[in-house]
Amino acid sequence: MDTLQTSSGVRLRGTPARRPRTTPAALARRAGRLTFVCLLLLALAGAAAGGSFAARVSPGTGPAEAAAARWGDRRLDEAAFLTTHNAFTNYEDSRWSSVNQAESVRAQLDNGVRGLSLDTHWYERSTWLCVISFGSDCYPSDVYLCHGDCKTFAGATYALPRQSFQGTMQTVVDFLASHPQEVVTVFLEDYVEAGRLGQSLGRVRGLQEMLFRPDDWGVRQNGWPKVADLVTAGKRLLIFSDRSDREHLGVMYDKSWTVSNYWSLGDLGDDLSCVTRWPDVPLDRQEPGFRRLFTMSHHRNVPTVLTAALDNGAKLRGRVAGQCRTATGGRTPNYVSVDFHRLSDGSGHTPASIVAELNGSR
Repeated sequence: MDTLQTSSGVRLRGTPARRPRTTPAALARRAGRLTFVCLLLLALAGAAAGGSFAARVSPGTGPAEAAAARWGDRRLDEAAFLTTHNAFTNYEDSRWSSVNQAESVRAQLDNGVRGLSLDTHWYERSTWLCVISFGSDCYPSDVYLCHGDCKTFAGATYALPRQSFQGTMQTVVDFLASHPQEVVTVFLEDYVEAGRLGQSLGRVRGLQEMLFRPDDWGVRQNGWPKVADLVTAGKRLLIFSDRSDREHLGVMYDKSWTVSNYWSLGDLGDDLSCVTRWPDVPLDRQEPGFRRLFTMSHHRNVPTVLTAALDNGAKLRGRVAGQCRTATGGRTPNYVSVDFHRLSDGSGHTPASIVAELNGSR
């Protein structure tokens, strides 16, 4: 006698079980159910991965339609982007003793960051450093990312392995190549001669094809283009510098194209005033037919995980809506720059959610 088990878990004893006959119709029904389950699981997996833009666009959608679906009619000066202060000082790209971010530059981009601030310096090859480091610091002369002099204090003003500007920009371009709907902006605190910077940029594969040049678009006369138009044209990389002699390289002088607040919240994080970084460029500056991009910095003199968590939630949201909106004549920031961008105060507001809120409110 066979023991049978019902769907409710009750065990019955009865006559020997007979193997049911499987008909072609039954096999077809089973195959249909299996297909449905697989499609459902794939859909749920896509939602769990963040509901990526690619999953929401029909396979036959053209580039222009896809860009419009992603960005709508927003001009560049109507969009907001999460930005990381000193993006290169992190625990993953190099051995820094003090950092502003926890993740590598690539991980920052993968996690929603669309603006990166970098410090560029020229490093002249040092035989002495190569010898005393037992071969671990034998790098050629080039443009590197340092937080001060590239030879003074390992881990503080520079870190090993040395981070070349070319290599970091290649990371940005490679990210853009694999994410065709995204736009990334790089802000340079620039200590390098224009010629050397140009040589470094010239070695980055694919950069020139992606680089946005405002003069080619008549930005001064026509205003900023729609983000969707930049995406469709493939001009999805913007570079700003605090030096004015490199616009021929496609590197915009930030003082000519942006307004920016003074970066520091003070040692205690209690200076929430939103005042201009440049006395001769007020935050509410108006120009005929053209509106500057607004870069908003929100970080302390010395970054720590604890202070960033305290600053990055309700305090940031309130400062955007209060002090900075008032100081700029009613504008909201296009770039929100923070330390440790994934940390927050537990208020339910994070830098990423605040930027998303800004984009939703425009």
